[in-house]
Amino acid sequence: MNHLTAVISTEFLKARRSKMPLLTILGFMLLPFVGGFFMIILKDPVMAQRLGIISAKAQLVGGTADWPTFLGLLAQGSALGGIVLFSFIASWVFGREYSDHTLKDLLALPTPRMTIALAKFVLIWVWSLVLVIFIYLVGLVVGRVVGLPAAPTAVFWASTARVAITAVLTIALATPVALFANIGRGYLPPMGFALLMLMLAQVVAAAGWGEYFPWAVPALYAGMAGAAYANMGSISYALVAITSLAGIAATFAWWELADQTH
Repeated sequence: MNHLTAVISTEFLKARRSKMPLLTILGFMLLPFVGGFFMIILKDPVMAQRLGIISAKAQLVGGTADWPTFLGLLAQGSALGGIVLFSFIASWVFGREYSDHTLKDLLALPTPRMTIALAKFVLIWVWSLVLVIFIYLVGLVVGRVVGLPAAPTAVFWASTARVAITAVLTIALATPVALFANIGRGYLPPMGFALLMLMLAQVVAAAGWGEYFPWAVPALYAGMAGAAYANMGSISYALVAITSLAGIAATFAWWELADQTH
């Protein structure tokens, strides 16, 4: 336990001393502001047209300028943008050891390899969750500035829960990306894998099989396909959990068994 705590502290220290946390915050922070922009257009499409803003794009999100619609946009953005962002975090946490040529030094420490890998996963999960919480809080401020009407408490918290669950489902899918960061020994292979899964998710969802493809489940749960997938079966969530656990187990196996001399 002492080994794990020490390694986790080291991983957090390495992340804190880099610019990556700030860059991920700045990148993800676009989401609530884009959502607020759409809310302004939905509130007054006539004014938006006078200003030269095309309101038809905003109408594609459906709904009206209210908290459920706004939080729904945050959930959908977390599902789509989160696949890229959380995958980038996983790629950086594992891939930097290869690009910086520090892996052999890391493995020379008197610490079990699985402990080091677990600490990296903890960093990925905490980092990603903090980002989601921060973006949600920024979204609350943006929504108040835009002047969204008060929503019933039950409706507001149901929408908040949708954002949270969507984020958890998306973060869970970062573990296979971590595996590809190790297999590919860097950043590009895992990000290529993540983008491929994102494209396949759209194709599979359009074909009507999205609930059986893990990378499509977060977006479908967030409402990207409307109410048709609002109540997906437990098999969809089980597939996400199995995929996540498989990514963790395979990464542990890679760290324990793969040739790490390069």
